[in-house]
Amino acid sequence: MITIGQVKSSEAIRTYISKEDEALIALGYTEHSFTHVGKVSVTARNILLKLGYPERDAELAEIAGYLHDIGNIVNRTDHAQSGAVMAFRILDNMGADPADIATIITAIGNHDESTAVAVNPITAALILADKTDVRASRVRNNDIASFDIHDRVNYSVKRSELEISTEKKEIELKLQIDTSFCSVMDYFEIFLGRMILCRKAAERLGLRFRLSVNGQILL
Repeated sequence: MITIGQVKSSEAIRTYISKEDEALIALGYTEHSFTHVGKVSVTARNILLKLGYPERDAELAEIAGYLHDIGNIVNRTDHAQSGAVMAFRILDNMGADPADIATIITAIGNHDESTAVAVNPITAALILADKTDVRASRVRNNDIASFDIHDRVNYSVKRSELEISTEKKEIELKLQIDTSFCSVMDYFEIFLGRMILCRKAAERLGLRFRLSVNGQILL
C-alpha cells in the first residue's frame, strides 16, 4: 500500500517537482514547487478528514495533491493529463495497488480548470485545495512595477483561510486583500472560473462554497 511518506521520500518525485517548477519560472508563473504542492496535499487531506471520510481516502487525496503538478515538466498545456500519466508510471513502479493508482490519477487528471470535473470526493478535495492556494508568497517577480494581473492578484492577498462548517455545510475561502495592488474586479477577472469550479467541487462534497473578500461575501 503506497503511503505519502514513500511519495515524499522518492528522489525521482522530488526531482520532477523541482524541474516542473523551473519550467514554470521560465514561463513567468507563480510558485508551483514544494510549498505549493505541500500545502495542497495537506489541505486536500484535511478537507476529507473534516468531513468524516476514511483515513485512507484522505491519504490518497494527500498523495494526489503532492503529485498534481508534475505534468508541468512536459508542458503547461494539458499538464493535468500528462501529470496523471507520469503519476501512473511512477506509482506502478513503486508497487502501488492498482485501485489506489486509479484514484490518484483520476484526481490529478481532473484538477485543472480547463478540463476539470469533480468526479469523486478525492478529486473534489484536490480541486478545492489547489484553487484556493492564493497568497503573496507565490509571486516570484521582485519588480512590482512589472507585475502582470496574476502577480498583482496574488501579491495583494495578505491573509487567506479555508474554513469548513459541517453544521452549515459550507466551505468558505476568506481573503484579506490590499486593494492598492488589486481591485476586487481584478480578482474576479482572473479567478472567476476557478471559483465556479470550487463551487462545483464543494457541491460534490455536499457543501456550499462561499468566497469572502475583506469581510464581504461575494459568492
